[in-house]
Amino acid sequence: MKVGILKEIKEKENRVALTPDGARALVQAGHSVLIENGAGAGSGFADSDYARAGARLVAAQAAWDTDLVLKVKEPLEAEYPYLREQMVFTYFHLAGVTPTLTDALLQHATTAIAYETVEDEQGRLPLLAPMSAVAGNMAVTMGNYYLARFNNGKGMLLSRIFSERYGKVVVIGDGVVGRHSARVADAMGAEVVIMGLHPERSAELQRDISADLRFVLSEPQQIATQLRDADLVVGAVLRRGARAPQVVSAAMVQAMQPGSVIVDVSIDQGGCIETSRPTTHSAPVYEKYGVTHYCVANMPGAYPRLSTIALTSATLPYALRLAAGGLDALRADPAFARGVNTHAGHITCRAVAEALKRSDDYTPFQ
Repeated sequence: MKVGILKEIKEKENRVALTPDGARALVQAGHSVLIENGAGAGSGFADSDYARAGARLVAAQAAWDTDLVLKVKEPLEAEYPYLREQMVFTYFHLAGVTPTLTDALLQHATTAIAYETVEDEQGRLPLLAPMSAVAGNMAVTMGNYYLARFNNGKGMLLSRIFSERYGKVVVIGDGVVGRHSARVADAMGAEVVIMGLHPERSAELQRDISADLRFVLSEPQQIATQLRDADLVVGAVLRRGARAPQVVSAAMVQAMQPGSVIVDVSIDQGGCIETSRPTTHSAPVYEKYGVTHYCVANMPGAYPRLSTIALTSATLPYALRLAAGGLDALRADPAFARGVNTHAGHITCRAVAEALKRSDDYTPFQ
């Protein structure tokens, strides 16, 4: 099969979908790998690295003109004309991005396989997890930076000074993002509150992260109470394939202390905080009600080498299966097939169809 690897064009997105070692694995399996010139440069992988792995360096058009396209982020409007009846394997986040992308995928009968909705046999999200972990780790370091007074923050450093903890971090969501954020915040020395819907996880979280961690039930009144004196709030709420629920209202944000910081990691799926809107690495923050909001929609792109290596480690086994079996690889594995968001001109993920209010376009993948 012909496999295309694209250079990402999203603002300051330096990740690439495949390392040279990943390209070598596909070539050794008998596939043709066509990679756009310069695609790996931002992650520290030279064109010559891919050439030595057996890949062919091509222009963007040729990389798109393949049976299976591997990307990191969703196609942008400038890339819509390249779409055709092919498989595209990437992060799509269709419930959270502009509906025009879904329209383009349907128009071109593209089979859109979303990393974020592929499941494993245990119902976990193995291709979303590594980038969620990176974003979770980043959320606290970014938040700490914007708490600095020179960034109009309140001047509280999340840290431990001798035996005393300083700064309060509230993490809303106890999945991969939430757990990584909580672990980093605790290691820095802050007071950490993690909010979730399953109180029975409290002991597990304290065992895996810190005995000092506080678990609080994630319901509106409790969220409002915890946010009033929070220095940093991390939004880490996920609904698989669907738009993230807005669990923090504008009124809750307005009641926060001036100079506090919000990092909404859920922004890829629309954001879980009412006052959130997508930002970029070039202009990562804005202020609302005196609270700094960091809502970069491709956070792991800030650390592209680590992110590319971690992403390839997770996606390569699936890419090899797609290259070998095409659509039959999906039909043979219902958990893998849950990654199919569009196919043959139809939306095939119910959560996406409901989020876009296009249930009439929904047809299960077959």
